[in-house]
Amino acid sequence: MLRRLSATGIGTIAFQRALTAQIVHGQEVTGEMIRQAEWIAGLELSDEDRATTAATVQSALGRFAQLRQVDVGYDVPPALLFRPAATEAARDPAVRRNARPIDWTAPQLPTSATELAFLPVSELAPLLRTRQISSVELTKIYLDRLDRYDKRLHCVVSMTDDLALRQARRADRELAAGHYRGPLHGIPWGAKDLIAYPGYKTTWGATPFENQQLDVKATVAERLDRAGAVLLAKLSLGALAWGDKWFGGMTRNPWNVAQGSSGSSAGSASATAAGLVGFSLGSETLGSIVSPCKRCGCSGLRPTFGRVSRHGCMTLAWSMDKIGPICRSVQDCALVFDAIHGYDGLDGTAVDQPFAWPPHRDVWNMTIGYVEQEAASIQPVLDVLRELGATLVPIELPDDIPVGALTLILDTEAAAVFDELTRNHVTAGLNRWPPVFREGQFVPAVEYLRANRVRTLLIRKMEKLMSQVDAYVGGNDLVHTNMTGHPTAVLPNGFRMHDDKQTPTAITFTGNYFGESDLLAIAHAYQQATDHHLQHPDLDAMAAGDDAEPTDQKKDDP
Repeated sequence: MLRRLSATGIGTIAFQRALTAQIVHGQEVTGEMIRQAEWIAGLELSDEDRATTAATVQSALGRFAQLRQVDVGYDVPPALLFRPAATEAARDPAVRRNARPIDWTAPQLPTSATELAFLPVSELAPLLRTRQISSVELTKIYLDRLDRYDKRLHCVVSMTDDLALRQARRADRELAAGHYRGPLHGIPWGAKDLIAYPGYKTTWGATPFENQQLDVKATVAERLDRAGAVLLAKLSLGALAWGDKWFGGMTRNPWNVAQGSSGSSAGSASATAAGLVGFSLGSETLGSIVSPCKRCGCSGLRPTFGRVSRHGCMTLAWSMDKIGPICRSVQDCALVFDAIHGYDGLDGTAVDQPFAWPPHRDVWNMTIGYVEQEAASIQPVLDVLRELGATLVPIELPDDIPVGALTLILDTEAAAVFDELTRNHVTAGLNRWPPVFREGQFVPAVEYLRANRVRTLLIRKMEKLMSQVDAYVGGNDLVHTNMTGHPTAVLPNGFRMHDDKQTPTAITFTGNYFGESDLLAIAHAYQQATDHHLQHPDLDAMAAGDDAEPTDQKKDDP
């Protein structure tokens, strides 16, 4: 019989330790135990919520037990850093907005609007610079495509067409006057709808915030304004950055509209792959750039943690959130990244580090790692890299740390961010978050800090691994690298059949801290040696009635 614990007269830590002791000894957490513990968190839950919270707390206690098996020395601090730099005066360093396409030659102007819409930024930029097409013309093409295809893809939360046309007209006036801001000048783009822009709603994809309007401009949006880019639309994200379902429906994969586009940068990847925007911005906490890029066949960059300011963007987990570009080519990612990275004096984690594009190094003098157990499955990729002259070496990702248990950090931080929702019993339109938020109310501070200390051990092991290579290819490392903050580039790598439809596959490259120049140089060289990114979905062939619910959504995409 499970021993019942009374919270009356028992201190918070003592009660939680007693609760933990029961699960460690194989006993069950019950809704009644949650009811008795509610005073600790200052909550009053329904019986139904107590039952679901008991299940998630049971899972959390299992993670506690795993993390306690790791030998953490007294000299290991948690992976937390206080940076007083946020109080410094903002500056606009010369390390930003110097990038240019490797080839500035303007291509032949396409004869069809569809072909033009699918051109990468690196080819649209010289067409605009030489005034073979105007920003207004290009903007109207994309606005028309957004209007036509969003009915099937459900990737748009709010159109910003009035703003877009004003910005496009300004871009054309400046070009006519000889004032050129760089390769993003006049290029239309879309923002994941957790990026705030004054005068427009920022809904976070969630019903409770459906009419939210924030009087702030996110740093990344401000920097793209300065670069002359044209904001077309706020694009969908799964509710509070989980999955591809939001209050407007489920965002679709343009290669197979019966399938969700994955999350949470669902709209950014869908719209970019479908040629509805020139490029987009997404965000990642645990897969939200990589996952939808894989699904939709986009090129994406999840930068080093701290590379890009998150000011004006929804927080999910303070120690994990990253903002990055989603584009049609790796080179486009470099051009967009150059415009948005760096210190801003508003996000205490944002730092200045050099970035060069065109890159200073070639692949032939780089060392690239690969996970030895994966060699057979990625042999064609390794063959291309060898042909490019790279030195390939086998590596092993750290396997002696329970990285899955470290997701406790994300869950706890997210529970703290959205504590008000839990206390007000708000659950509608939040996807699978409410049980996670409630679980976070019962995580002791000691366990959260223990997880961050184990995270420090993972960071040290990954740094030792990365000291041997300039980057590595592949690897089941989504949790590893989101916990350590290493940058990853993702790009299309062929196709497979899914539901009798051809859908993209992908490959990832992971680089050293602040090593985006080398990382993107490797990914770009590989992309130029293949043609996977040049393939585009046929939106006009999308069959009506393909609105079935997806069955392959996973929890690796907040």
